[in-house]
Amino acid sequence: MEEIVLKVNGQRHGLAIDPSESLNYVIRERLGLIGTKKGCETGGCGSCTVVVDGKATYSCMMYAMQAVDREIMTVEGLVKNNELDIIQRSFIDIGGLQCGYCTPGFIMSAKALLDSTAEPTEFEIREALVGNLCRCTGYTKIFESVKAASRAMKEARNQTQEHDS
Repeated sequence: MEEIVLKVNGQRHGLAIDPSESLNYVIRERLGLIGTKKGCETGGCGSCTVVVDGKATYSCMMYAMQAVDREIMTVEGLVKNNELDIIQRSFIDIGGLQCGYCTPGFIMSAKALLDSTAEPTEFEIREALVGNLCRCTGYTKIFESVKAASRAMKEARNQTQEHDS
């Protein structure tokens, strides 16, 4: 066993882990953050996507040891003051989810995109989400959810700027 510290959703967690444990396993089984799903475990479905240092990352393809000294965000980390993030709210409002299993991965991929590209094009959205699979939808509502989140985030930024002026 190895002693490590992971910073997940802004909190530091000291853990004793087997060096072969995936980040997905540690997030779900050791930290109890089950919003990050366990899917194919081969990096092919995207249901385990988290954001590591600002980049969408398949947590099943990363050893927890590789995540030491990095900023990790899971879907639970988007909630602030018991309120859903704009991206989460957009997925609900627009209907970008059905069974919901893949939704956390899509939301985290969208989070990484929208943090780096405030107003992504349709192509940029599709490119950012290409590694996430859904068996229930035709993806249209998922793409529309990301567009709606982008618009809502822009509106929130504008309101903050007006308020600060």
